[in-house]
Amino acid sequence: MNRAMIAGLTVVLLLPAACATTTVAPSALGERTCDAAPTQQLVGQTVTQALGVEAMRLSGAEILRWIPPNSAVTMDYRQNRLNVSYDENALVTDINCG
Repeated sequence: MNRAMIAGLTVVLLLPAACATTTVAPSALGERTCDAAPTQQLVGQTVTQALGVEAMRLSGAEILRWIPPNSAVTMDYRQNRLNVSYDENALVTDINCG
């Protein structure tokens, strides 16, 4: 066998391993839960990166989802996600978990 043939065969044999899905044990996901109550003081404020960081800190959430005006969002519930809705003026209108 020549080198090109060996290299091609190696790529073909390793390709399925590169496409394998890695899973994380469910117990390692979502260890922290979101509590939106402490974030309600942010409603009415202007949307900024700093506001997002503060909302995450106050709520204990692991994931932040900004919801622009007139947007469709998925309805799946995630106990570790904080949702921040805002209006056309970039003012926060609602903060909730899920």
